[in-house]
Amino acid sequence: MNNERTPSNISSSSLAREDKHLITNTSASLPSTSLKASDASNPQQIWKVRGIRGATTVTENSAEAIRAAVTELMETIEKYNRLNPEEIVSATFTVTRDLDAIFPAAIARKRPKWDKVALLDVQQMHVEGSLERCIRVLIHINTPHFQNEMVHVYLGQAQNLRPDWGLTQLI
Repeated sequence: MNNERTPSNISSSSLAREDKHLITNTSASLPSTSLKASDASNPQQIWKVRGIRGATTVTENSAEAIRAAVTELMETIEKYNRLNPEEIVSATFTVTRDLDAIFPAAIARKRPKWDKVALLDVQQMHVEGSLERCIRVLIHINTPHFQNEMVHVYLGQAQNLRPDWGLTQLI
């Protein structure tokens, strides 16, 4: 028996049996998950949670600089991964200790259809000599695609963090 969970074989009652915290919500129906046109031929395709990483840097600790950098980072991640915000589970942003002018999650929350995505900001652990004024993100998505199909985006000085995951491979 296949124990893999796909959007079509999960019911609220089966979730309630697995997680006592969901028992009070068994009468609610689960939201339908949109399949991409290419997936329509295989509605039983297995969807899994995948991670997409990204990072960028700013030249100064200002709301304007952070807003511009986060916007560019999110637009690039969405473009290269063809993200549908309905499929995003969560996003965690980290910032180095020298950035405190604005929360990156507040910027992401203003993006179209991102207002219901679970977002979190945390401060990156400081390591002496590490990259300064850096914003990182880890996005978890539900997708039928394999992890090696996820495009990780590193912009600005953050390109040096993971040169093996840079966009230069795609260009």
